[in-house]
Amino acid sequence: MRQDAILGRSNWPIHLNQLKGKGYEIKKLTFSGRLLFVGFGSVGQGVLPLILRHIDLKPEQISIITADERGHAEATRYGISFEISPLTRQNFRDVLIPRISKGDFLLNLSVDVSSVALMELCFERGTMYLDGCIEPWAGGYTDTSLSPSLRSNYAMREAALDLRRNHAAGPTIMPTHGANPGWVSSFVKRALLDVARDTGHGSAKPASRDDWAKLAMQLGVKVIHIAERDTQTSNVPKRVGEFVNTWSVEGFAGEGSQPAELGWGSHERHFPPDGKRHEFGCDAAIYLQRPGASVRVRSWTPLEGPYHGFLITHGESISIADYLTVRDGDRVLYRPTVHYAYHPCDAAVLSVHELAGKNWHMQADRRILMDEITDGIDELGVLLMGHAKCAYWLGSRVHVDDARKLAPYNNATSLQVCAGVLSSMMWAIENPWSHLTEPEDIPYDRVIELARPYLGEIASAYGNWTPLQDRGVLFPEDVDATDPWQFKNFRVT
Repeated sequence: MRQDAILGRSNWPIHLNQLKGKGYEIKKLTFSGRLLFVGFGSVGQGVLPLILRHIDLKPEQISIITADERGHAEATRYGISFEISPLTRQNFRDVLIPRISKGDFLLNLSVDVSSVALMELCFERGTMYLDGCIEPWAGGYTDTSLSPSLRSNYAMREAALDLRRNHAAGPTIMPTHGANPGWVSSFVKRALLDVARDTGHGSAKPASRDDWAKLAMQLGVKVIHIAERDTQTSNVPKRVGEFVNTWSVEGFAGEGSQPAELGWGSHERHFPPDGKRHEFGCDAAIYLQRPGASVRVRSWTPLEGPYHGFLITHGESISIADYLTVRDGDRVLYRPTVHYAYHPCDAAVLSVHELAGKNWHMQADRRILMDEITDGIDELGVLLMGHAKCAYWLGSRVHVDDARKLAPYNNATSLQVCAGVLSSMMWAIENPWSHLTEPEDIPYDRVIELARPYLGEIASAYGNWTPLQDRGVLFPEDVDATDPWQFKNFRVT
C-alpha cells in the first residue's frame, strides 16, 4: 500500500542545551522594538515561551491586549504586561496607536477582531504584523446580511490583497502564517521537489512563482489536500452542551460555520450542484452553499490510512491554488484543486455533530484540551495526488508527550501552529520591510529550517490510494470512474 520514509526524527526530549550546535541556537535573533500580542489564547500562551527562547528581547518590551482573563497567570509568570481590553470597530485605533510605531511588531492571535483593520493600521504605523488567519469583526462569519461569498475566506483574502495593491511599500505584513494556513505552503513546495526527484523530472529548482506553478503542471498534480488527523484523547469526556477541541473553540466553530471553500482545479468537469463562483478577485476558488463543518471529504494520511474529514474553509486552499495557477493571458491552463481535509480529535467530532444538530448555535460550555490529554498524535501534512506516483504525503507528526517535553503550555496541535508563528515571525524580523507577504511568498527552506525543532517527526509516504478505493461494494455509488481525481469522487454524499 505504501512506502513510509522518515525524513527526520527528533530525539525526545529535546532540552535547550541540546538545541545548540544543531542549527537551533537558543537566541537566534535580536529584536529591539516592542512586541504587542492581540489575543492570548492557546496559541499565544504556547508561542510566548518559544519567542523568549529564540528571540533576544526583554519581558518589558512585550505587552498583551486581550478580551478575557485567559493566559493572565502565564503572562504574570514571565513578568509581561497583561490588559483586558476587547477591541472593537470603535476603539481599536485609540487602544493600539499608543502601543505600536515604526519598528514594532503586532502579533494578532485573537478572534472577533478584524485582521484587515489591524493590517491597515500597521501599514500606517510602520509596524510589522502577523496573524494565523484573516478574521472579521465579531459576527462576521455568520452575518446573514452579507452573501456567503462576502463572508468567505476568499473575500477576506481579497480585502487583504487590496492592502498590498493600495500601499506601494511598507513593513512586513504577514496574514495567515501559522501551521495551516502557514508552513503547509512551504511543505507543498518541498513535496513538489520530492515528487520531481522521484519521478525523474529534470527541471532546476524553481526560482519564481511561475516556475513553481509550471512544475506542478508538468508533474501532473491534480489535487492537493491539507490532510490532518488528530488522535489526541482525554481522560475527561466531552459533556453534553460542551464544545471540546485541541485548539481555539471559537476559531474552529467560526470557520466551520463559514461556507465550505476550495481551490477549483482546471481538470474538474463536475461543478457541484451547491457550488458558486465569486464575482470578484482572482477566481481561483469556489464555495459551497453550506457550512464547511457539514461537508465531508475522503482523504488519506500514512498513519490513519483512508478517512473522512471536514472540508473546513482555510486560507491556504485559496492561496496555494492561486499561487500554482498557470495562465496564458486571461485563460487558465492549469490549476490544482486544493482544500483542507480535517479529522479533528474525536471529542471535537462529537462537538461538531452537536453544533450542527443545534443549527450552528454554539454550545454554552467550551473547553480546550491541554493537561487532561492522555495520548495521541497530530498528523498534519500535504497530500499531492494525480502525478506519476499516484499520491504523496509529506508532513509533521507530533505526539502530545513530545510537545509537552519540548515546550510549556502546548499540546500536539498547538505546537504545530506555534512553530509556524515563530518561524514566520523570525523571518519577518530578518526581513522587516517586505510588504504584505503570504506563506507562498517566503523561502520554503527557511520556514522549514526555523520551524523544524517543533514539528516532531517529519515523515513522507507514497501511496496508491485514490478516493475510488473500495467504492460501490455495499451499494452502487455515483462516481466518475474515468478520473479518480475529480472532486465529485472525494466528496462524501
